[in-house]
Amino acid sequence: MPGTKGLPITEPLRQGAVGVQGWNILRGDTSFPVALLKESALVYNLAWMRDFCVRHGVTLAPHGKTTMSPQLFAAQLANGAWAITLASATQVQMAHRFNVRRVLLANQLVARADIEAVLALLHDDPDFECFVLADSLDGVARLSQAVTTRSLLRPLPVLVELGLAGKRAGCRTPEEALAVARVVAGAEGLVLAGFEGYEGLLVTQDREADIRAVKAFLAELVDLVETADGEALFGAAEILISAGGSSYFDLVARGFAGMEGLSRPVRPVLRSGCYLTSDHGSYRRLLAQLDAREAHGEGLRPALEVWSMVQSRPEPGLAILTMGKRDAGYDEALPTPLFMHCPGSEAGQPTALPAGCEIFKMNDQHAYLSLPEGDIRDSLRVGDLVGCGISHPCTTFDKWQLLLAVDDAYNVTQALNTFF
Repeated sequence: MPGTKGLPITEPLRQGAVGVQGWNILRGDTSFPVALLKESALVYNLAWMRDFCVRHGVTLAPHGKTTMSPQLFAAQLANGAWAITLASATQVQMAHRFNVRRVLLANQLVARADIEAVLALLHDDPDFECFVLADSLDGVARLSQAVTTRSLLRPLPVLVELGLAGKRAGCRTPEEALAVARVVAGAEGLVLAGFEGYEGLLVTQDREADIRAVKAFLAELVDLVETADGEALFGAAEILISAGGSSYFDLVARGFAGMEGLSRPVRPVLRSGCYLTSDHGSYRRLLAQLDAREAHGEGLRPALEVWSMVQSRPEPGLAILTMGKRDAGYDEALPTPLFMHCPGSEAGQPTALPAGCEIFKMNDQHAYLSLPEGDIRDSLRVGDLVGCGISHPCTTFDKWQLLLAVDDAYNVTQALNTFF
């Protein structure tokens, strides 16, 4: 529809027709700002993670909250993902609507309406699977009470969450987690499916200490699984053990390796979501360290860019761009200026911006680009395009109803939906 951010349409256009309009970002055919995904990087990252999981013998349930895009969910599932991880009951409903058949709700399900919404899906669609978390006896009681009022074909599978002191949800000690697991195992309508945690919160300036802390946390999860199995608490056909954000998933894969000799098969589940697009900021730095540990060829490639136009050159060392906090994430870091291009020029590819170009401030709809001394101050003009990388994909995707997929020449090939 007209008014959809990033699209240049003046009258309604079927989404399937977007890729045949002949639009090219560098020609200035779209509205600006515009968020785009490079297809070659997406395809590469999908294959990279699929091969990583096969190599390490782990299962992938990527965190869908990163993109909330049904087309990208489908691509991840087609490339070996076992499930999609989500963060809320409404996200579960969206995924089910677009035919995701198995989800892991990596959050505490406590609101009555949310519990009923998830149980309604399981009741009405018995082939749909949803794993939920618990980290307290009160949480277990709320789940059990709600399930007993529903007639489900099978019990609700629950993962007990182990947390970190001073961080977000999760039992603070293994002893607390084991106590919750015992109650889950004995609760009506529930079944203990495994244990879960999130190691990605262990990020400080001391990388060696972070890695030691991650390994210790993963060892606690492994010990919990072994102890619970020794007490015959698990009731599902297999045992799930899950962690793995986008920073340390290689350590998780190694930490969960070799779990044998238990009463039933163990499924190690990684939940990294940002691998799909990576970024030019925080994850790129962390993944560079992962690449060094993994030592297995080229790592993940950044796929997500936000392009805007120079709308003002009010001072020699300053350019104001047509994007802001409504368009690009800024919680981890401000966007990174990468490229410039003059629409209509003969250059087939954008020009890399020189060192010293920096976005140092953003308002709702303006970005402040500082320009170093040199030719760039004269060559960058009103109407030129600037392409930026971002830091933390999650908080850029949620600002767009549609993102445009492009080939390596920046030709628009399709539009991808998000549902936040």
